[in-house]
Amino acid sequence: MVLVAQLVGALLGMLAVIFGAFGAHLLKKIFSVDQLSSFETGIKYQMYHALLILMLSFNLNLESSLEKSMMFCFMIGTFLFSFSIYGLCISAAKGKKLKILGPITPLGGLLLVIGWGLLLYHFIKNLI
Repeated sequence: MVLVAQLVGALLGMLAVIFGAFGAHLLKKIFSVDQLSSFETGIKYQMYHALLILMLSFNLNLESSLEKSMMFCFMIGTFLFSFSIYGLCISAAKGKKLKILGPITPLGGLLLVIGWGLLLYHFIKNLI
């Protein structure tokens, strides 16, 4: 699980840089200010969680069900949250907003919140 987390964290980080450059240079011309702001929010959350996934993969064994569940929440939540924002922004800019992606963004956000809650629980459990 550690290697999977490291691979996913590195991939998410790399894609965040690529998408950030893509957004800053190419999409800036076709996105509205609100769309660009939303796109940047997706990139920020993706990078924050890529770094978190990498940090946790180097500091935890990721063998317990709690640690695995936490990691899956962060990985799947990041993908759902950020990539649904990208899809919404790009489809809206092309005039065909994919409304089906709308409910996916909060689901991804919920998984991120659950991941953070599990991390907090992990720390409290080890403290007691």
